[in-house]
Formats: sequence, C-alpha cells, structure tokens
Amino acid sequence: MKAKEIHELSENEVEKKLRNARDEHVKMRMSKQTGQVEETHKLKNLRRDIARLETILKEKKLASTSA
Repeated sequence: MKAKEIHELSENEVEKKLRNARDEHVKMRMSKQTGQVEETHKLKNLRRDIARLETILKEKKLASTSA
C-alpha cells in the first residue's frame, strides 16, 4: 500500500488496516516458523506497510490535536 493511498483514508480506516496488517504479520511469522511460507519477501513488505501505517496514523493524530 502506498503512502498516498493511506493519506486519503480516515483515521479509523487506517487503524483498522493496521490491526489487519498486524494480524496477518503474526500469522505469516508463525507459518514461516513451521516452514509453510514460500514467499518470505512478503514478510518484509508487510513490516514496511505496518511502519508506514503507524507513521501516517501518528501524523493524523498530531494534526488533529494541534488544529
């Protein structure tokens, strides 16, 4: 997910996507430990998406408190 797409979402939608991404990350980590993940590069992409979501969510929260 691109940063531009995330900026267009509301705060609640970003929080929901963040929760879903974290859940998916946990599931992928567990399946990687059991040797079931063939596409390990998706873990890296998912971690970056989570960081991107957290950063933009924090920006939105700071903007709403200062405005």
